[in-house]
Amino acid sequence: MTQPNLLIRPAAERFHSQRDRLESWHTFSFSNHFDPAWTGFGPLLVINDDTIAAGQGFGMHPHRDMEIITVMVEGQINHHDSMGNAEVLRAGEVQRMSAGTGIVHSEMNQGESLCRLLQIWIEPVHKGLEPSYEQRHIEVGKAWTPLLNPDPSQGAMAIDRPVRLWRAQPNHGQELILPEESGDTLWLQLINGSVQLEGIDGDAPDALHCGDGLGIRNQRDWTLTSQTDDTDLLLFSLA
Repeated sequence: MTQPNLLIRPAAERFHSQRDRLESWHTFSFSNHFDPAWTGFGPLLVINDDTIAAGQGFGMHPHRDMEIITVMVEGQINHHDSMGNAEVLRAGEVQRMSAGTGIVHSEMNQGESLCRLLQIWIEPVHKGLEPSYEQRHIEVGKAWTPLLNPDPSQGAMAIDRPVRLWRAQPNHGQELILPEESGDTLWLQLINGSVQLEGIDGDAPDALHCGDGLGIRNQRDWTLTSQTDDTDLLLFSLA
């Protein structure tokens, strides 16, 4: 199915799950939530914005043939998996799991306060890979900071798909232009704050706010300007 060149996902229109003290907002179809119009954007299949209270989380569950990225926003989460990894993932850290032939893992908030994270699923190029795990603290700057890059020498992590992912926390009033390496298929996700958009053809919104997402194809000459002091956003280059 051909996807549009402009796809707007307002935060309030995302799928919503609530269980005890675990709240999730799903940008795309996930679990019991399914809409054929929202099954992903290119190889980007899942963006889940999870807020997890202390003592809550996700018990052991399986994955296979998926690249799973976790971006920590607040607090900490304890990770255990069938590869033998037992790690604490804290705010500012990024985790990469290549599920490959199959992994089982859990993510539990064993801290004293709530945590917030974005879990991202990207379809790999190859199936049946050997599972692998990586975790890094990446200091996010005011400009675009790479989290994923096909060339890991740039201080980012690489997955089995030539996807690039940046995170930025610009100052109020700061303008950001597209990174030179970004391609023609982009997804913008607001973690916090709001940004003003300029130069996008079509029926693009004038601004994006916390939780909003925007998919853009075949447009390069647009910019965004931070409208708040707490702006925090992700930019995916998917092709």
